[in-house]
Amino acid sequence: MTQGSYRQFCPVSMAAEVLCTRWTIVLLRELVAGSTRFNDLRRGVPRMSPALLSQRLKELEVAGIVRRDPSMADPSVHEYRLTLAGEELAPLVDAFGIWGQRWISTELSLQNLDAPLLMWDMRRNLDPTPMPKRRSTVQFRFPELPPIQRSWWLLVDPDGSVDLCSMDPGFNVDLFVSTDLRTMTAIWMGMETVAGALRAERLALTGDRQLAADMQTWLGLSPFAKERKLAS
Repeated sequence: MTQGSYRQFCPVSMAAEVLCTRWTIVLLRELVAGSTRFNDLRRGVPRMSPALLSQRLKELEVAGIVRRDPSMADPSVHEYRLTLAGEELAPLVDAFGIWGQRWISTELSLQNLDAPLLMWDMRRNLDPTPMPKRRSTVQFRFPELPPIQRSWWLLVDPDGSVDLCSMDPGFNVDLFVSTDLRTMTAIWMGMETVAGALRAERLALTGDRQLAADMQTWLGLSPFAKERKLAS
């Protein structure tokens, strides 16, 4: 048993001892979303220290939730994958997100802004289907943020793969997106629309007209964006 055990035989208590330590559910969110490498997991939990991330992964491995395998592409690199027990937690992680989207107020949610997490989420949920069959480069700029977090680039290749850069990749930009982080987060979470933000002049799109017109579609949005807010 872990330190601070509930000391109850109830399965809920026993599961909570494994799953309810700080950052564990959020880390499971990243694993369920498909991240397998340590650095990719870090990008999904940017406020979590590398030491704590390593500790939590080891705990999940001991609990039989995660396994650590050599990468098929590079055996010197290890990947973390959910076991059968871990895969069974996917509906639980989804339920956490659905509950949070429904019952945590918009104002409270938008107090926790995080540019690296937002851009990483946008990168893995972007839908390339309506985009041109060529490389498209979209630059996002959040003018109010410090220089290190102000500009981000999404690179969408013709094969549909998407990469995220926090430094200028050197490609011609097809669409410039300028907005504040709160507005972009609200759009991503389904609390605002691209059209609404444009009308309110909280969002500016410059460049390829078709990319701009289709932004609400290719942006993809959070998997929880479709859930209706029930919190007052």
